[in-house]
Amino acid sequence: MAATAVRYLRSVGAATATGPERVDPLPRPVLRAVADDERLPLDPVEFRRVLGHFASGVTVVTAHDPDDPAGPAGFACQSFASLSLDPPLVTFMVARTSTTWPRIARAGAFCVNILGADQGPLCRGFAVSGADKFAGVAYSPAPATGSPRLDSVPAWIDCRIQAVHTGGDHLIVVGRVEALGASVDGDGEGPLLFHRGTFGHFSR
Repeated sequence: MAATAVRYLRSVGAATATGPERVDPLPRPVLRAVADDERLPLDPVEFRRVLGHFASGVTVVTAHDPDDPAGPAGFACQSFASLSLDPPLVTFMVARTSTTWPRIARAGAFCVNILGADQGPLCRGFAVSGADKFAGVAYSPAPATGSPRLDSVPAWIDCRIQAVHTGGDHLIVVGRVEALGASVDGDGEGPLLFHRGTFGHFSR
């Protein structure tokens, strides 16, 4: 298990596996929320409307902890990006209220599955909370971490957790890339995109 994930879990009071190595918890960040008697600096609806003009790719982030009785974990994620070439790092953001993230943190690793243009239904399946997200979904273990690599995706990135940072009501997860792969360039209809609340794709 990655030490950064262990520190994160201990900082929020989650149980972690015992072992000979003792890791000090990360200090709790000072987060200033808007008080009940204060006015929000921005209208949340307007914030979402304006930021919705930025088109993003769509991924499914998956993980598997062999000690997790619930089986593999995963969630649909738009906030994925490459971060560094040397060392090879990627990042994604996840809500602090996510019930899937603690399971990924305990695994200490994850696989980013980049979705193709025709995989909107697959994305919706992983966006539902509380459902069996892997029902009927074919996958195999990613080569480095064993995280679920979805069979039908055009590209995947297998990572170990490098760091976890606080970003307001979200966490910023940094992963070190251990393995990756993609279908032959030109195959398929391109990536699945999300723009102003709907899925789409671009024409070549």
